[in-house]
Parts: sequence; structure tokens; C-alpha cells
Amino acid sequence: MTQDAVPPARPWPLVIAVALLLCFLLLFWPGIASYDTVVQYQQLLSGSYDDWHPPVMARLWSTLPFARHGTAPMFVLQLSAYWIGLGLLARTFGGRRAIALLAIGATPFLSGWIAVVIKDSQLIGALALATGLVSHYRLRRQPVPTPALILIILCLAYATLVRANAIFSTVPLAMLLLARPQSGLARLGVMIAAIPAVLLLSQPVNHGLFGAQDSGVRRTQPLYDLAGIAVRTGDGTGSGLSMTAIEALRQHDCVRPLFWDSLGSAPGCQSAIGPMEKAPIGPLYLQLAMAAARHPIAYLTHRAVHLNSTERWLVPRHWPLAAPPARAEPNDVGLANPDNPLVPAWQGWAAWLTETPLAWPILWTAAALWGLWASLAMASGGARDMALALFTSALFQEASFAVISISSDLRYHLWPMLATALGWLFLGRPALRGWRVAGPAIALLLLCGGIARFTLPPVPPHYAEL
Repeated sequence: MTQDAVPPARPWPLVIAVALLLCFLLLFWPGIASYDTVVQYQQLLSGSYDDWHPPVMARLWSTLPFARHGTAPMFVLQLSAYWIGLGLLARTFGGRRAIALLAIGATPFLSGWIAVVIKDSQLIGALALATGLVSHYRLRRQPVPTPALILIILCLAYATLVRANAIFSTVPLAMLLLARPQSGLARLGVMIAAIPAVLLLSQPVNHGLFGAQDSGVRRTQPLYDLAGIAVRTGDGTGSGLSMTAIEALRQHDCVRPLFWDSLGSAPGCQSAIGPMEKAPIGPLYLQLAMAAARHPIAYLTHRAVHLNSTERWLVPRHWPLAAPPARAEPNDVGLANPDNPLVPAWQGWAAWLTETPLAWPILWTAAALWGLWASLAMASGGARDMALALFTSALFQEASFAVISISSDLRYHLWPMLATALGWLFLGRPALRGWRVAGPAIALLLLCGGIARFTLPPVPPHYAEL
């Protein structure tokens, strides 16, 4: 069978996917509410929205039947999109690759996070469904019918708006729908140009179309980076940070590689950056650009340390913000806990897996680079083109964390992980021929990460101490 040969379509993978959908609906019903979920549900109840969390998600939630009955409508939506998308992909693959795909989808730390009603799970569900629909037609060299095309576009548009940096994942997948440009370099140029254009467009959509108030969330990135530069250099020139403020940031250890939360929450840190929190967005980013140009080593060091943290490479054991929760965030708006006694055990298994190399984004990034290299060496075709789009989607997303990221949550990397796994299933065994180069590189990443976990000091057990 050639690489692009498609096995006869059999219904059993889709049947199994639907069965898994029903099993996970029963296991986690009515879904798990995180802190973000509670805030968005409060906005739905009050009818007042802001842009700290994606307004498109809260607005969609408000339109669903039984929206005021808690997490159940959004839980059903994201789980259905996820498993139907994976079921369509599995039906396309057939055979052992279909079984492998469904097993990957049911992996506890993936399925455990899909049970949490949060923007990242919504994104994964939307992109899984879009990918499943595209591959269902493209690998059979069939035109995508108009209803399916509309659904694909809606999924990609929703995924783009549901996370601030999701555009890095969605643009490469959207390119699959375009017949032109055919040149690889031209497509890359279109992708690079489209990303800032859509980022700029998202703001009037959030504030104009969805009526979201400015919460100040867009200031968090430049504030985090400006504080990081100032703490490393002692120079607050042009940033609005006085020497007194810089000393306060140092004294309270406000700039952490793990996340920006210390800056935004700890009283001593918040008072130090207080004068900058109301600064206009444009001038704030201009100040960051000037500070980075003045102190490039400090800026690159600050970003590299955070990138290492979010890629979970040279970090201690039990690096936080990884495991999916087993219970809902305490709340007074009626968001309930799943009452199935198996939930704590399943999420406990997920927590155990997040301590293994399977949950190191750095290794998935390396695997995506290997897959990209392998796919570029292959002749163009349906499976190869799907793999290329998925690897590009994963790598663009991971590359974005080098510049746009203020927290190290594992859930931010779940789509790149899944996209990389799907890309390899599309390529199959022929892509493994480059293992003599890729294998030692991945082994070195594993070795260094393992040594770090057994030699670096342990992290504090409680969130407030982090």
C-alpha cells in the first residue's frame, strides 16, 4: 500500500469513538469547572463580559440550550467535537493506526483535560473536528461539501478566538483549505503575514462584536517582560519603573519563570508595577521593544528561562500546573462536581502521567521537528500534506511561547502534542528513516531533563508559596 493509499472506509472506528464519547460523558458528567470556568459562568449569568477570558466562549455558552444549568452544555460540545473528529480520522486511517489514534485520544492526561470546561479543551475539540473533516475528504481526493466546509471554517474561527495565541495553530490548518499558493515558501509567507493580521483583527471582534470590556489582560505580557528586563539590569529607563520599584521587585522575588502571577497578585509586587497597569497598550509595547533593544541579553535570558519552564525541560520534579483537576473549583454559582467515584482515580492516573516524559512539551517539539523534516523529504500527497500542516501547526504554536507566554500550564501544549501524534500517524513508518539523527537528539533531551528532575531543589507544594 502506498503512503497515500486509503483503506476501504469501515464504520467500526467511528462506532468505537462514539462509544468512547458516551463513556467519558458518563464518567465526567457534567464536566469539571476550573477557576476560569467559574469566572466565565459568572459573566454569563450577569451578562457583563470582559476579555481576560475569551468572550467568544462565554457568548457561545450563553446561546446553548440549558446554558444556565452549569457546565453540561459546553462539556457535551467540546467532548463531542473531540471524539467525532478523532473518529473521522480513525475511520480514514483504518487498521492498527485507527486503534493507536483512539488510544491516544483516551490517554488520561488528554481525556482528563478534555473533561475540564476551559478554553484549551474547547480549542482542542474544535481543531480535532476540523482536522477530522478535512482529512475525511482530502485523503479520498473528494471535494469538501459546502456544509462540511462551513463547519470547518466555524471550528477554525472559534479556535482562533478562544485562545489569545491560538492563531499560531489555526493558520497552518486553514492553509489546507486553500488551493493556492502552491509553493511551500509562498504558503509560509502567507502564514507569517496572516498571523499578525488576524491578531489585530481579534481585538475589535472581542470588544466590538462580543462587547467585552478591557480587563487589562493585554498588558500582562509587556509588564512581565519589562519587569524581567528591569530586575536583571537594574535599569528602568523608559519603562516607567523607578529604582524603588525595581528594588521592590527584587526584594519580593516578583519575576518568576513559572508564571507572571507573582507580579499580578502579591501586594508588594502589584504596588511596584501599579503605575504601569493603566498605561495605553501601544506605548507599553513600544517601551518593551526599546527596553529589549537596549538590553537584548537580559530580554533573551528572561524569555529563555520562561521558555524552559513552559517546555518543562530543565525543571525539578513535580513542576506544577500540569495535572487536570478532579473536582470543580469551589463556587457559589451552582457549578457541580462529577459524582462518579472513578473520577479521582482517573485524574490521579493523569497526574501520574504528567510526571513522565510523555508530558514534556520539549520532547513533542523535537518529535514535530523530526516529522516536519521527514515530511518535507516526501512527495506531495494527501497524507503528507495533512502531516505537514499538523507539524507546522504544532511548531508555530510552540515557537510562539518564546515571545508570547506568561505561564507554564501544560494545558497550553495539549494541541501541539496531539497534532504531533496525528502527524506521525499520517506519515507512518517511512518517516522513521531519520532516526539516526533525531534519536540521539531526543535521547539527549531526555537525559538532561531527567538529571534536572533529580538534582534541582523541589518546588513548594502550595500555589501561594510558588
